[in-house]
Amino acid sequence: MTIKLLKNIFTLILMLYANHMFAQQKLRLWYNEPAKMWEETLPLGNGSLGMTPDGGVSKEKIVLNDITLWSGGPQDANNYEAYKSLPKIRQLILEGKNEEAQDLVNRDFVCKGPGSGGAQWGKYQTLGALELEFNYNGIGSNQPEAKQYHRELSLEQAIAVCSFNVNGVNYKREYFTSFDDDVSVIRLTADRPGQLNCRIMLNRPERYVVKTEGNELQMSGQLDNGTDGKGMQYLARVNAKLKGGTLSTENNALVVKNATEIIIYVSAATDFKNRPFKEETKQVLAAAIKKPYELQKSKHIANYGKLFKRVSINLGEGASANLPTNIRLEGFYKSFDRDPSLVPLFFQFGRYLSISSTRIGLLPPNLQGLWAKEINTPWNGDYHLDVNVQMNHWPIEVANLSELNLPLAELVRGLVKPGERTAKAYYNADGWIAHVITNVWGFTEPGESASWGASNAGSGWLCNNLWEHYEFSQDLKYLKSIYPILKGSAEFYKSAQIKDPKSGWLVTSPSVSPENSFYLPNGKTASISMGPTIDNQIVRELFGNVIKASKLLNTDAAFRAELQEKLKSVPPAGIISKDGRIQEWLEDYKETDLQHRHISHLYGLYPASQITPTATPELATAAKRTLEVRGDDGPSWTIAYKLLFWARLQDGNRAFKLLKEILKPTLRTDINYGAGGGVYPNMLSAGPPFQIDGNFGATAGIAEMLLQSHDSFIELLPALPDAWKSYGNIKGLKARGNFTVDMTWKDGKIVNYRIASPKPQKVKIKVNGELKEILAQRL
Repeated sequence: MTIKLLKNIFTLILMLYANHMFAQQKLRLWYNEPAKMWEETLPLGNGSLGMTPDGGVSKEKIVLNDITLWSGGPQDANNYEAYKSLPKIRQLILEGKNEEAQDLVNRDFVCKGPGSGGAQWGKYQTLGALELEFNYNGIGSNQPEAKQYHRELSLEQAIAVCSFNVNGVNYKREYFTSFDDDVSVIRLTADRPGQLNCRIMLNRPERYVVKTEGNELQMSGQLDNGTDGKGMQYLARVNAKLKGGTLSTENNALVVKNATEIIIYVSAATDFKNRPFKEETKQVLAAAIKKPYELQKSKHIANYGKLFKRVSINLGEGASANLPTNIRLEGFYKSFDRDPSLVPLFFQFGRYLSISSTRIGLLPPNLQGLWAKEINTPWNGDYHLDVNVQMNHWPIEVANLSELNLPLAELVRGLVKPGERTAKAYYNADGWIAHVITNVWGFTEPGESASWGASNAGSGWLCNNLWEHYEFSQDLKYLKSIYPILKGSAEFYKSAQIKDPKSGWLVTSPSVSPENSFYLPNGKTASISMGPTIDNQIVRELFGNVIKASKLLNTDAAFRAELQEKLKSVPPAGIISKDGRIQEWLEDYKETDLQHRHISHLYGLYPASQITPTATPELATAAKRTLEVRGDDGPSWTIAYKLLFWARLQDGNRAFKLLKEILKPTLRTDINYGAGGGVYPNMLSAGPPFQIDGNFGATAGIAEMLLQSHDSFIELLPALPDAWKSYGNIKGLKARGNFTVDMTWKDGKIVNYRIASPKPQKVKIKVNGELKEILAQRL
């Protein structure tokens, strides 16, 4: 028997073992008690509707969401006289009088009115709550004692379940937001006839009316638009189908007595973009009720599975794998060896959240994904453009969910026209600009405070996300559709740049490095400056991408030549300061907060690819020094971003340390800007409070540790930590160039891999430290 044959047999055995191990691992979150707070509930969503059941025994609260439900309305908050102050602002910055420039920006160069603090800006809001009140036969008015309680969420099926025994009767509830009919479904069963008695109610904190119409419970209302009060309208309909028992109605409730099975259907919609929401919800609900439950459930699982099943990951299984999820989280920080399968669970939970919180034709996930429990959602539940909405989309391509990037592209497309007005109003510039915050109403103006609201980076950063979808998909039709957006953003930066007389570089002015400030030589502090590093990195990347796109599409040769010439004067991707770090600003200012949560000046490291250990080793070393000084703690999204930076720097152990930091359990829900991020018992990320970007950033970070493709080749296991070296297997990750990657490793070395693409093509790969060119297999 030859050595080669022995190796092949060994690899086959290892692959069979990997498949067996993956099949044994259950991708589920589970608990042995009801949720005591919303951050312990189980999130369900189909990209349109969301719900979070708490599994209560005598009373259950199921918070409902609709991804399109926003207060506020369109507004024009541009100061059309702002550009007149621009020369003076720029001159003050050039003279080193940044604090005076900032005063002028606060006077003339912010949005009109209260901005994001006003009612017209609006908020993403909860739809309300479905509340169920139960009476149990044989216990009278006593509090029911639930035995054998179990509550779980299956990531493979997108179905939540809770079960328990009361007074000798086994009760079970199943919940899902259907990927078949657009309804939320709750099925209640008892293993003895006639044991289900409950009242079904709807409510929300404000602006609602509840009534019954026939056997249907309805909740409707109209949100505040900030002007005449006549904002977005919504409607939720609830109906129930019984086995046994009776269904009756009260003014504000459905009442079920002595049933053996109850299936509750919830249909909801808004008039966002003039949807015929009343007729739509009526038709959808009627269709769902007619369908047999098992058919509805099986179609839901199949449709959801088309996305979820594209990727599998296995890092082995430890002694803690079968413990409740909250207990696993408490133990993980102390001992990874006891629970290696928690990381794959968290990774797949991130993919699950992406699939559940956005849908083609609707909206991208906001700061809350689509799960908001309140009217006054933290930070309005809107879209922050200085890292947060971008982070929400970082795992989508590599995690093989490419089409889920398209709702963001459409949101950005809607910013172009208002962004053109803002570019003229403030900079007298061509193209379009969006600053640091936006909403579903197309807000592009600066924020209401110079210290954070004057960032120029928002629109250019969004263009990175749009470009990445092309890089991974290689879809020229898509590239053609987004090219005007990319070009318009490049036109703005080309038009708005000024020349720094000291260096001769072309820079933005005024701008900020989100959301940091610095000391001036006179001891005063400011945020306003010219040419912050993130702007320079974004402009450099954007110009390069537009040049590449124009070549691919064979268009705009003259504009391409202009950008190529401009690029010669754009500052480099990074300037190394006297203390060995990447400078955050054009001047080597001292920052006011060394551990500031934003690390914007490392944009060139991630998501861009301008700083790499291979191509720019000196800048990579300076980036490490920057991260060392910043520290490892922060809100959850900050920890996730640092994890991604260390993965790009190919330090697997440091990246894994950050992953452990983000998986620290917490129950804090206060508004936090500093240290203390982690995850709640339901694995949603805690800023605190809940912000979904930490989940998505960590998901992208795990993938980045295992696969990178930004440096002109595909590298397998670029940042593998010691904790994962013994064994691992992953299938279905995506690399730039539309390649699908499977791999198995043992003792830190790849023992089997497959690179596939829709068509046979050559690709450079780095495997076990060896760079080579191979022919990708056909998918």
